[in-house]
Amino acid sequence: MDIESLTEDIRKRVGEDSGLGARIKFDLGESNVIYVDGSVVPNVVNNDDTDADCTIRMSVEDFESLLAGDLDPTTAFMMGKLKVDGDMGIAMKLSSVL
Repeated sequence: MDIESLTEDIRKRVGEDSGLGARIKFDLGESNVIYVDGSVVPNVVNNDDTDADCTIRMSVEDFESLLAGDLDPTTAFMMGKLKVDGDMGIAMKLSSVL
């Protein structure tokens, strides 16, 4: 799946108001970024590499597996496939949205 398709998938999942109340960036390597501003309504989802309250770093392949439900976020974190910079509480809230 390409970054545009992944971004659209995230846009559909967060909707108008995700309830996150924070800015999250998915850093998928090689300049592939999905930015979610859940601090405004309607939520903004784009590919801008902007400062965020929480940055989640992982490969595109692992991100696709996570979205498909084939990879558990906690397991991915424990295995080092998912790294979190910033507010861990925001990352925990994110699992209910995704």
